[in-house]
Amino acid sequence: MKPGPDPADTRLWAIVAATVRPLAGRVRPPITQKAVSAKSAPPRKSPAPPPSPASTPNPPRRTERAADRPPEAIEPGRHRRLTRERDSIAARIDLHGLNQDLARQALTNFLLRAHVEGRRSILVITGKGALGDGILRRRVPDWLGQAPLRAIVAGLSEAHRRHGGEGALYVALKRSSGL
Repeated sequence: MKPGPDPADTRLWAIVAATVRPLAGRVRPPITQKAVSAKSAPPRKSPAPPPSPASTPNPPRRTERAADRPPEAIEPGRHRRLTRERDSIAARIDLHGLNQDLARQALTNFLLRAHVEGRRSILVITGKGALGDGILRRRVPDWLGQAPLRAIVAGLSEAHRRHGGEGALYVALKRSSGL
């Protein structure tokens, strides 16, 4: 003989069934008093009223400007063409072995020159760093979102494995207005 449903399961099912809307054209089955017994779920607390506008503290001030955020990702179609090598990478820069100051200066000069020359797709090799958490790998996206590079960078994405994977970035440059 098959045992009946557990009373706790029956109570839980009654609570769930009471919160569900039936599909159009169907009727909700009646809930029996047997299902909802004295041991039903604890009473719900009423939600706290929202705080009055006068009592809310000022939101924390942002230390970074909105313009200093890393650039958006490269559009998916362009990223796919770069990874499949249908669009060629116009220029590459390898920042291995450079400290932060030299790397930032080299990157800035290289990208500004590439933009003037009309190049659109750049591969920036940062390396993965020690334990996969290198300082250049973390900082380059921030540098690309700051002046003067933010004016020429259209987007960036992690490179495909054949181009360096996690240790490299595709950088898309905006069209040069001089050409």
